[in-house]
Amino acid sequence: MSLDAAIPAHGATSVLAEPVLELRSLSAGYGGRAVVHDLELTVSPGEIVALLGANGAGKSTTLLTVAGELPPLSGEVRWLGSPIVGALHKRARAGMAFVPEERSVLKSLSVKDNLLLGSGGIEPVIELFPELGALLHRSAGLLSGGEQQMLTLARALAGKPKALVLDEISLGLAPAIVERLFTALRRSADEDGVAILLVEQQARRALRFADRWYLLRRGVIAATGDSHTDLPSLTDLYFGDAPTALEN
Repeated sequence: MSLDAAIPAHGATSVLAEPVLELRSLSAGYGGRAVVHDLELTVSPGEIVALLGANGAGKSTTLLTVAGELPPLSGEVRWLGSPIVGALHKRARAGMAFVPEERSVLKSLSVKDNLLLGSGGIEPVIELFPELGALLHRSAGLLSGGEQQMLTLARALAGKPKALVLDEISLGLAPAIVERLFTALRRSADEDGVAILLVEQQARRALRFADRWYLLRRGVIAATGDSHTDLPSLTDLYFGDAPTALEN
């Protein structure tokens, strides 16, 4: 089956608005050594953008820099048209939410208390993931991996962020759970105008829900395109570098 045949189209993209997130000539890395070089990337309101690439391409480094966990070596991260600096908690106050690869629940607290740590309360979470309603008084440590990831994502989305940055939310989860997570992301982009930047190894699944994609190869952006019209070029580039990656 061809890649484009496997991915249905969805709603139109809000690409005319000013980007919420923008990378300009961004280089970042560790110990003064760049892992990613001169990145140019934008994410607009209501848009889901997938950052793809093989292991070691620099995807997580890029997200950590966007979230303020790593300082840029050169270039800048821009937020609503202006450079943004400082740690994640400062960016969170401006409306950025970050979901890292590790599930960020407090296992000793109940589901309800985990939700109360967020800024959105409980009702929006239950609206997104009704199955969490019956688990409010259960210790988060007793949830399944999928339920913990629902809790993490729902808490982030309930706060109505302007932008959400996610690193591998599907890791180790069953396909049905992953579908629920991506459906919630698409809904939040379409209904609430959240700008979403995600890294995802399950590229085929991500592209079903994303509006645009960027392909990172050895620390540089090798190509970018529209998820509805530019899939053949992505197929050629991606398969040339990692033959199985798009089949996950």
